[in-house]
Amino acid sequence: MLYKKSIGKLVREAEESGAGTLKRTLSSSGLIALGVGAIIGAGLFSLTGIAAADNAGPAVTISFMVAALGCAFAGLCYAEFASMIPVAGSAYTYSYATMGEFMAWIIGWDLVLEYALAAATVASSWSQYFNQLLLIFNIHIPETLLHGPWEGGVVNLPAIIIVCLLSLLLMRGTQESSFVNNVLVILKVGVVLIFIALGWSFMDPANHTPFIPTNEGEELLKAGKITWGEFFDGGYFGEYGISGILRAAGVVFFAFIGFDAVSTAAQEAKNPKKGMPIGIIGSLVICTILYVLFSYVMTGLANYTEFTGDAKPVATAFEKTGYHFLNTALIITIICGYTSVILVMLLGQSRVFYTMSKDGLLPKIFSDLSKRQTPWKTNLIFMVFVSLFTGFVPVSDLGHMVSIGTLFAFTLVCVGVIILRKTQPNIERPFKTPFVPLIPILGIIVCVLMMASLPIESWERLAIWMLLGVIIYFVYGVKHSKIRKAVKEGTYTED
Repeated sequence: MLYKKSIGKLVREAEESGAGTLKRTLSSSGLIALGVGAIIGAGLFSLTGIAAADNAGPAVTISFMVAALGCAFAGLCYAEFASMIPVAGSAYTYSYATMGEFMAWIIGWDLVLEYALAAATVASSWSQYFNQLLLIFNIHIPETLLHGPWEGGVVNLPAIIIVCLLSLLLMRGTQESSFVNNVLVILKVGVVLIFIALGWSFMDPANHTPFIPTNEGEELLKAGKITWGEFFDGGYFGEYGISGILRAAGVVFFAFIGFDAVSTAAQEAKNPKKGMPIGIIGSLVICTILYVLFSYVMTGLANYTEFTGDAKPVATAFEKTGYHFLNTALIITIICGYTSVILVMLLGQSRVFYTMSKDGLLPKIFSDLSKRQTPWKTNLIFMVFVSLFTGFVPVSDLGHMVSIGTLFAFTLVCVGVIILRKTQPNIERPFKTPFVPLIPILGIIVCVLMMASLPIESWERLAIWMLLGVIIYFVYGVKHSKIRKAVKEGTYTED
């Protein structure tokens, strides 16, 4: 379980071309657009209002900064790995090279959860906004076709349709998918900038006062009237104050998961050694600036208490500007934002499974490529799985589960950079994470703190999913692992 994949072999795999390999079509700008396409979506348009109302108030702006800080530390570590090992698979591949096969399987299985649930969750929200758009044109979709059976309906039909359409687009080719994503990114970033520009002059300073709402438990704790145990057991943690900022950071972290999806496309980048760091760090910087400005304007336009239970917090805030004629454009932009997120999540999902299959840990069907050099069978399988999940299962409360899975992946990537600097200090690194081990350690600390701030249910669900993954690994992966076969044949090396 501790056998590792040779860095040299990984690099040679990345340099292969022709039939049976992924096609290199993505430029640096395409990679940045891929990251922005995944990052700006549900987190910005939905979770901002939820986190402000339930946890941080106007200080959700600070929560975005905290989440971005954790992402920055992890992003620098991702950039080093992605430039050094430009192979599809993201954190799975990096873990295989640094911590061995079993840990690679764990993180790969974790990424499956992250991307599949993220796509399903966003698709579910997509259908609600799509319905809002149709209502403007007096087109009505029955409520029974907008919700699954556990939510009082029959099936979330629009969610199923969008997952199927985007999966078919991915089967057609990465270049075509990237073009569609670029168009969607331009549209949604444009309207986000318009929202910030128009909303800035309509902000009411009273909505930002107090900027950090008081947490009763924190006040009692300072006065010595309750203990730390009573603070946590009494449900005070996360309800405004400093702890609310931390809890909100863990919630809105869902909004940042897109940049690691860039690394899953490393094998399709034209110049990965240069393009991957630019794509990862560039998309993270752009989106952090937009998130901070957007959340500041949003909580300035409407009091954070108005977002409680509001499914459309952005529209609620925008109504305060008086530019009602832009509401339709705003809804269209949100739909575009959600569409690009689903597209990139489905792409990342298939690339992780492709790499795991190439290593023998999953059946060969997941690494079969079409004439267009796309893992079409994987896309097809997950089209069915994700569409059924989003169509029939209530996924509105699974955002925390996506966040904890992502934070776990980020933590292991940070650990991996430290390990590889110790074990292979002289290997070529086109991009080097600065101040190692300080930056990776800070990344680990921030990510673990945000994991700790998430509800216990998220940990329980993660444990169940991981247990299922361990069973599959020992039942299938151990028997078919290519590294294990190489060990038996006497051809295995770590150099």
